[in-house]
This record gives sequence, structure tokens and C-alpha cells, in this order.
Amino acid sequence: MIRPIARADAACGGKAARLGALHRAGFAVPEGFVVLAPVALEEATQLLADLGGPVAVRSSGLAEDSAHASFAGQLETVLGVVEPADVVAAVERCAASGAGDRVRQYAEGLGSAPGSPAASGEDRTPVIVQRLVAAEVAGVAFSMDPVGGAESVVIDASWGLGESVVSGRVVPDTFRVPPDGAETGGTVPVGAAPVTSRVGSKASRLDLVGTDLRRTPVALPDRVRPCLAPGQVAAVAELARAAEGLLGGPQDIEWAVAGEELWMLQSRPVTALRAPTAVTPAEDPPPATVLATGAPASPGRVRGPARLVHGVDGFGTVRVGDVLVCRTTDPAWTPLFRMVSAVVTETGGPLSHASIVAREFGIPAIVGAAGAMGAVTDGRTVVVDGTRGTMALPDD
Repeated sequence: MIRPIARADAACGGKAARLGALHRAGFAVPEGFVVLAPVALEEATQLLADLGGPVAVRSSGLAEDSAHASFAGQLETVLGVVEPADVVAAVERCAASGAGDRVRQYAEGLGSAPGSPAASGEDRTPVIVQRLVAAEVAGVAFSMDPVGGAESVVIDASWGLGESVVSGRVVPDTFRVPPDGAETGGTVPVGAAPVTSRVGSKASRLDLVGTDLRRTPVALPDRVRPCLAPGQVAAVAELARAAEGLLGGPQDIEWAVAGEELWMLQSRPVTALRAPTAVTPAEDPPPATVLATGAPASPGRVRGPARLVHGVDGFGTVRVGDVLVCRTTDPAWTPLFRMVSAVVTETGGPLSHASIVAREFGIPAIVGAAGAMGAVTDGRTVVVDGTRGTMALPDD
């Protein structure tokens, strides 16, 4: 059974249902279809013809992207599919991913989130087949700050497709757009409201070139300049707030800019929101010896032994209560989030999948902490402050 995205409802899974609602409300949602059963080769050929080029194939689980559990990055996505046989294979891969071990372990880490694919025995997940936007710039925006709880829109952006941002492969540019322009510090005017900005390193990019996906290094001048112009920052912030207004409650959106068009690729509720917090220096002095500084990704402070992990081969060295220090993570690392007391990564932004999962699991995290792995020896006790964004030696 195949249904146009414009007619998607709850039976099509949370991701597709919200895209359908956004499409019907006039948002710029790429055309696509929801696949609810295995597709034949002839059907896949027709889907590609209807969508006119490379497609993105993504899961849309019945409990995925819920208000209680995002399942961020846990189910499968396949980008840049161009051949009918590959569409058939990608649909089956995504449809089966809701019952995989990764999803089960994520759900168990959240106490078997009610209604999750792992808890409900969902053997076949609905799948979205959608035209892939050849983004020049893309990323994520939250209509409410997920770390501090403020009403500011937080935007992570990088060159090329948004996969670089959600996967944590790059350190993105981060912008915060307050509702009333009350933000202080270094500001850049965006319309009537100033924003704070932090320019990331953005060392690589993934692009759709013709019918191919290519990851290439970013030229040095482009790494150190913002990838969004002020007016684009304002437009993305407006898009996030408009999605919140339509869908009710703070939203986590994925967006893309191609030419003059700003596309809405996804919207889901923001999970693990906290009440607004502020650090009072007099009550909470900074640590004396800071080893690495990054972007705050999940609040809280813990103390534990640093465990340096270079890849999946090092998973066996991690013990309960360790502080995971690594270059980057991907969904395969989710089981470690159930064991460790904190996470420190050298790349990534506060809206990446890893940051979302850290917040849901309630462990402090800092991301984009350049040089973190070289700043500490394995087993050394450190203090991670996910509110300040620091990894430091204990004062005692």
C-alpha cells in the first residue's frame, strides 16, 4: 500500500503524519509517498519517476518521534537512492529497522518507552520515500532551547546535506534567536531581533551531485564563516516557530536551503525539555583546571574516570560510570549511553542525534570539544559540566 505524503495520517507513523499535516498547511515539504507494505520493482520504478530523481528513504515508526522518545537516529535512513532495485532494498531495510537490536536497547534505556517499536513488537515500520533536496545548507532547529529551557530558537547549520549535522560528523554553526531580542553578548542583527552565534569548524560536507552523494573537505575560508546569512537565520527561526504553532508544543525540525527555497524536511516534538536554568557564578564557580571546552549539549555535572574510545573495537573497555570521551558517535554507540555517566565528543552540535539521546538518558554531555581526546589520559578522573560545556580536573 502506497499513500502520498499529503494524505499521511497516524497509521503512517509519527514522522509521516506530521509531514502530511505540514504539507496540507502549505509548508514547503518535498513530495513523497508513505510505503505501508513491500513494494514491487515496478512500483519502485514508478515512485522514482513520480519524484523525478534521487530519493531519501526513511523510517516512520508508529512511536518514533513521539513526545516521550525521539528514537533519534535509531531507525534506518538511506539517502541518494536512484535505482528501482535499490529503492526496494532500502524500503525493506527501513521497514525492518524498528524491530532491530539498536532500537530495543534504546527503548530499554528509556524504560521501554510506551508504544515504542521494541515494546509493541512492530514487525514492519512505515517508510517514507521522498524527493531528496540538493541542499546547499541544511541542519536542525529547535523552537525551544533543549539545554537551558529558554524560549529562544536554537539552530545548528552546516554546508551541504543535513546528515553532517544530525550525525555529529561536523561542528556546526549554532545560532540562538530570542523571541524578544533580549539576548546579550556578541550579537548580529536579524530583522528586529538580535541573535547570538557560534561559528563551527564545518570541516566536511555531503552533497547531492547529479545522482551521486559526495563527501568532500570544505575550503578553509568557508569553514570559518557562517553558512547562513542573517535573513536565512530569521527564516529558519520563523519556520520552527510556525511548526510549533501548527503542531502544538516545541518542535525539533530538520530543514534545508536549496536556491531560494527553504524546505521543511521533518518535525517532531522536542523531548527531555527542562525548566529554564541559569548559572550563577557566585554560587557555581568555574573549575580551576579546564581540559576541554565545547558546546553544552545535555545539562548536569558528574565526576568519573575518562574512558577514551576510538571506535567500536573499544566498547569492551567501557565500564559503568565512565566518562565517554571520543571523536564522534553514531547510533551504534547508543548502548554505551546506558552505561556511562557523561559524554564528551570532539565534533557535533547540541542538536545532533547523540545530543538528543544524551538528554533523554539524563547524562551530561558536551560536544564540539576540540582536542578533548588528547587533553586527558585514559582512566584519569574528570568532571564534566554539561551546563557550562567543560571537561575539567577535579579541584580536590
